[in-house]
Amino acid sequence: MAIGFIQMAYNLVNILWIGRLGSESVAAIGSVGMLMWMMNSMGLVSKVGAEISIGQSIGANRLDRASVYASHTTMIALLLGLLFGAYFFLFPRPYVSFYQLESAIAADAEDYLRIISLGMPLMFLVLNFSGIYIGSGRSSLPFYFNATGLALNILLDPLFIFGLGIIPAMGIRGAALATVLSQSVVLLLFVRHLRGPNGALGGFRFITRPRKRYTLEILKLGVPVAAMNVYFAFINMHLARTASLYGGHLGITSQTTGGHIEGITWNTSTGFSTTLGSFSAQNNAAGKMDRSRRAFHYTLLLMGAVGIVATLAFVFYGSEIFALFVPEKAAYEAGGEYLLIIGLSQVFMMLELTTQGMFNGLGKTTIPAIISILFNTLRIPLALVLGAQIGVTGVWWAISITTIFKGIISFTWYLLLQKRLSKKVV
Repeated sequence: MAIGFIQMAYNLVNILWIGRLGSESVAAIGSVGMLMWMMNSMGLVSKVGAEISIGQSIGANRLDRASVYASHTTMIALLLGLLFGAYFFLFPRPYVSFYQLESAIAADAEDYLRIISLGMPLMFLVLNFSGIYIGSGRSSLPFYFNATGLALNILLDPLFIFGLGIIPAMGIRGAALATVLSQSVVLLLFVRHLRGPNGALGGFRFITRPRKRYTLEILKLGVPVAAMNVYFAFINMHLARTASLYGGHLGITSQTTGGHIEGITWNTSTGFSTTLGSFSAQNNAAGKMDRSRRAFHYTLLLMGAVGIVATLAFVFYGSEIFALFVPEKAAYEAGGEYLLIIGLSQVFMMLELTTQGMFNGLGKTTIPAIISILFNTLRIPLALVLGAQIGVTGVWWAISITTIFKGIISFTWYLLLQKRLSKKVV
């Protein structure tokens, strides 16, 4: 959960400072932020592949094989990062034009994307090295290294955006540069530690000749997870485009910034859902179903309380919260509408993610995946229909309504499954 907050905080810190330049600048980096979500999802190919393949190899006491897997995931991460980085550096316009932004905002977005694309290989490698350490059972190091990068980004953002002394004010280009430099430091910390005496797996080759067997196994492990996340990012890109069509740059500013604000509650519930899934799986395997059910009830009460607090905050103080990031009146009024509508579904989001943890603990991972894919896909046509009728708020209602349905259906499905399992035990 903490690592998830760090990744989200990079974007929030950028928005916090860029918001002082105006909503147009926030819209520019928000549109690119959608792409970076997709690139992070693509990075899961090597990250997840490293976590699972290295973890299994160490469990089988095959450190030699674990090192080979680490070399292969590093090569995959490097190649993907160079490929995507080069493409978006050379051709930023096709992506930016997807959102149909005003010409000045689109030009800023292209400049921002060009600089950010220089850091894509760094981002892919950082995700990969994080996966290697997590697979080796040393998940604290990625947290410390990424936290260091975040702290540096917090310091560099205002310095590069607004300038100081001999450093010129660079606006949103400064925010992009600060992010790339911060990611560079994180990568250097990983490389330095990996090459040291306490590095993961005792050191391994970063550059290797890919072998078909290991490459295919890594892709088999990582591609399904990456594909799912890329699909969700693709849906949100389309929603952002729809918001831009009906609400202009304020529409995309509201969705991207509001989505990052809502990410605070989402990351909290996801962290507890993951923990609940692990706890439930262990106790179910031990035949202690009652402990799993009690944990579910306690987690549900806790997440319900968090959801209620989030709802009250977003509904009654949405504009004030949004104004902390974008102080422009038109922007925080539009953002307040987004948070108000999204706030109505917060309890149901908690309900969905809590029951997802229980489904995962029971080994029924396809059920929450079916519910999520179905209703997230429905958001696109529903947003178009409602947007045509009531404007940009129709996009927010499409997100909120589908979240409510996901929560209700997930909880009902879990209760029916639990009832059937209880009868089998009897």
